[in-house]
Amino acid sequence: MTAALYDATVAHVRRIDPPLSFTHRVYLWLVDLDRTPRLPRWLRPFARFDGRDHFVQDEPGTIREKLDAWLADRGVDLRGGRVVMLAGARVLGYVFNPITLYWCHRPDGELACVVAEVHNTYRGRHAYLLHPDARGRASAAKEFYVSPFQTGDGEYRMRVPEPDSLLSVSVALRQAGSTPLTATLRGVRRAAGAGDLVRMLLARPFVPQRVTALIRKHGVALWLRRAPMPKVTPAGRLGGLNG
Repeated sequence: MTAALYDATVAHVRRIDPPLSFTHRVYLWLVDLDRTPRLPRWLRPFARFDGRDHFVQDEPGTIREKLDAWLADRGVDLRGGRVVMLAGARVLGYVFNPITLYWCHRPDGELACVVAEVHNTYRGRHAYLLHPDARGRASAAKEFYVSPFQTGDGEYRMRVPEPDSLLSVSVALRQAGSTPLTATLRGVRRAAGAGDLVRMLLARPFVPQRVTALIRKHGVALWLRRAPMPKVTPAGRLGGLNG
């Protein structure tokens, strides 16, 4: 497949006290992990895909190699099948992906599984192995600390169909029969040539840096509104991908 960009909107809705909702514009890459984009040299600082930015940071290897190793530990062998990744790229040496999605195929093209890799602002990393149904729906027990304003229990209900002309992903957190948090990611596919990327960079500059700043801004807003902060150990913030 040819790499693509998605001009996207991310939305969060928090339904517990104090409530909070927001939407932000971003852009994301959809790439074949065996054929990452080859950009002109002058554009490469604005779109790098580095193995250090995914799975265990200090382990060597490409993103594909590290994903294959993680899957092998869970009994999944793609036998060289195609993997498509949805993520942000490094921009001027910085990247932060709250969620990265990998659609993992067998050699015959059939979808074997989806991996959802989640990062928090404490440098913690975790990944979930998903087996979606025909409509892209999957669930997973919450195992990773993502916010100081959430407890560590619950179940994620996800919808992760592989993107085509449109991107439509949703994650709902279920706790005690209610849905306190929903996040959605919706976008439109764009070409990913040099000119297309330049236009996206001008329209949405410094997306990774902005994402981190906005997460902290919303956290401060919740703190000022006295949102409860459940206790968590420092180790609990790191997840299962920190060596």
